[in-house]
Amino acid sequence: MSEPILAVDIGSGTQDILLYLPGRNLENCPKMVMPSRTQIIAGQIRQVTAQGKDLFLSGTIMGGGASTLALKEHLKSGFKAYSTPQAAKTFHDNLDIVKNMGVEVVEHKPEGTREIVLGDLDLGSLEQALNSFGLNLPKQFAVALQDHGESLDMSNREFRFKVWREFILNGGEMSRLIYNDIPAYLTRMKAVQTLTANSYVMDTGAAAVWGILCDPVVARERGKGLIALNIGNSHTLGVAIKGSRILGVFEHHTGQLNAEFLADQVKKLQAGNLTNEEVFSAGGHGVYLHPEYRGGFDLVALTGPRWEMAKGFDFYRAAPFGDMMLSGCFGLLAARGEISLTA
Repeated sequence: MSEPILAVDIGSGTQDILLYLPGRNLENCPKMVMPSRTQIIAGQIRQVTAQGKDLFLSGTIMGGGASTLALKEHLKSGFKAYSTPQAAKTFHDNLDIVKNMGVEVVEHKPEGTREIVLGDLDLGSLEQALNSFGLNLPKQFAVALQDHGESLDMSNREFRFKVWREFILNGGEMSRLIYNDIPAYLTRMKAVQTLTANSYVMDTGAAAVWGILCDPVVARERGKGLIALNIGNSHTLGVAIKGSRILGVFEHHTGQLNAEFLADQVKKLQAGNLTNEEVFSAGGHGVYLHPEYRGGFDLVALTGPRWEMAKGFDFYRAAPFGDMMLSGCFGLLAARGEISLTA
């Protein structure tokens, strides 16, 4: 029997948390859906701005989004912002671009500034929350987050799909989507592993796909092939999968989609004729379909907090273990082999 595991799926809007306790059915394991760290950091930056103080950012690289917007607002308000090199990479891999935003990159905290510590996980807060209910923070962690990968010579959208393309051409085997030994270019994932010594890490989209496959209806159809679709708060990912092999993937920014456009993209993915140029030129990340993929997968299984965008379509709403918001957490556990896809 394995040890307890804290599974955390970190998105742009929420961090979804599941305390896996071996021997207890998953429906009764403690769980939380809380604001994501980037939302929390954004609120802290705005507090510093409201106080009329200069800002110092320390810690590690983490997800941007809301915190990036708050930082830009702080600078626009006429206040200074300083950052250590590692924390500054939250806002761009190229530190010259961060400096051009108006951030001064320094090694030490300037006098008189208010410090905010960056990082995708706040273990102190998680431990405090669990302790409040008589629970302990476990030693084992499984974490999902979106890491575009460090790319200094191409856009992060292009680099992300370069990685997806290589993965699919090298077999597309789902078991390779979770890391303990993290590639050097996945700097955000590596930063999380420095916070949690015993951790497995994977992409949020990949974790959602694993989670979708935990749904018993989907699990029965996996051998025939299906489209697994995760509509997240910031990103929408769809994959064509058969058995344990991913044959195609597309990814877009959720804010640039509407119901009709999404349905059109999914229909083309099902038919095997969605192109990278079409998605990339519309502001999405891209598409890659294996040359062997000819389409023909009928089932579209859906998850994600923005699932209502596809409410009017004939998509199956996957809810592994009865909880769509914890799909990524269940996916993390499935990828680690803690739970079965046929459960």
